[in-house]
Amino acid sequence: MASTELLKRTLSLIIFVALMLAILIGLHIFNDWFTDYLSANPDFSPLRVNAVEMGIKVTRIIFRMLMVIAIIRYIAFILMRTAARHSAKNEIATLLKTVFSIIAYILAFALIFQSQFPNVPLDSLFTGSTILGIVVGLALQDTLGNLFSGIATQADRPFQVGDVISIGSRGSGVIESVSWRAVKIRTFQNKLLVISNSVLGKESFEVAPRGNLNARAVYFNTVFSVSPSRTSHVVRDALRGAENVSTKMRPVVRIRNFGDSSLDWEVKYWLDDYNRHNDTDALVRERIWYAFQREKIDFASPTQIIKMHEKLPEVSVEEKINVRSDRLQRVPIFTPLSDDELEKLAGASRSRIYSKGETIVQVGAEGNSMFVIVRGSVNVQIPGKNGPKTINRLGENDFFGEMSLLTGQPRTASVVADIETEVLSIGKKALKPILENNEMLVTAICERIEERRQVLDSEAAHQSEDTSDSQDLGVVESIRRFFGLRSRGNGSS
Repeated sequence: MASTELLKRTLSLIIFVALMLAILIGLHIFNDWFTDYLSANPDFSPLRVNAVEMGIKVTRIIFRMLMVIAIIRYIAFILMRTAARHSAKNEIATLLKTVFSIIAYILAFALIFQSQFPNVPLDSLFTGSTILGIVVGLALQDTLGNLFSGIATQADRPFQVGDVISIGSRGSGVIESVSWRAVKIRTFQNKLLVISNSVLGKESFEVAPRGNLNARAVYFNTVFSVSPSRTSHVVRDALRGAENVSTKMRPVVRIRNFGDSSLDWEVKYWLDDYNRHNDTDALVRERIWYAFQREKIDFASPTQIIKMHEKLPEVSVEEKINVRSDRLQRVPIFTPLSDDELEKLAGASRSRIYSKGETIVQVGAEGNSMFVIVRGSVNVQIPGKNGPKTINRLGENDFFGEMSLLTGQPRTASVVADIETEVLSIGKKALKPILENNEMLVTAICERIEERRQVLDSEAAHQSEDTSDSQDLGVVESIRRFFGLRSRGNGSS
């Protein structure tokens, strides 16, 4: 079908150009005959001579312009036909074809006119055309602005039909069409928003390309008393399997800010179809609400309320010490301690909470405390060729950090919280008076230190040079020297 149309136009052009050439040849023959006629009849009226010559020149200009128009239109048809193969949108191309065709017609007319009337100056003609062009340009300022903005948009192609676009305060929606004059947007209220290209060219806009994995963020808050790791876990579970939430990217739940009366959160997730982002945002908020109801997590109140009331009784120091004493009694190395010694140690200990991934003990650091795990778990790591290497995992009632605390050696391993972990921190000052009066505790600790040292020696590629003196003296003597304890049996220190 397209080949037939091209063939018809080609034949029509050939016939038309041949006809125009025949007419022009005829005019040339007539002009020669008329010149010979004037030579034979010198008395012919000058006015008639000028009229005939003028008519011949004007006729030449007309038929030459007709031939130029036919050729330009044929070339434009070929170019438009080629462009149509590569793009389904040819509105701007059609307009450009018209503009450049007019420019070509004007240039062709100027050349043809000058060839027939070489002595006629075109300055006055172009001066008048310039004034007319200024008038027309001012009248078509908005139209031309839309045209050239549309051309720039088509060349840059920042968006396509089907993309979601947000244009500042003007609105947002799905792009329905892009023309040389304006962009039509179907808003999420099912209204049609038409923005001219000249206005769009001055605006900042945000585009969510169709088929791209676009992200959204929903904000919420919780009271300060809720554990961050628990909140993150609950929200991620709530979004699992939610409609239109992409499974290709794991949702990101993170603390956005510490508010005046709340812990401010955001959950970032990716959508399969961004056109439905409003419904998906609502679904995410709904899932979070139900999850918080099940898990007894409270949203923070957006208002501040001042209440005057008596201070609630806090947990007594004695009760805290009793709880910690029970906890320490479960630790194997503290089994030899009496109840009084356990209470003293519990009273001197401090509770610490670490989030997942936090380093509790850093390899190479000075040790001034040991730790007992109340809840959670930790990973014991040593440096390796490809990064930290986990050699042990400790859980509730386990302890760590005792080697550095008791012998004064630098930390031989790092300890990192595997999940949210609460520990009891026991310092040197708290342990010294107990070690002075309990030889069995020193022995129990030494046995445990030797066990762990053997594990480290078998896994680590090297040992700290600072530990050599202590090993030569023996673990017991290292502890006695570091704490300033008297050696039983020989009276030395």
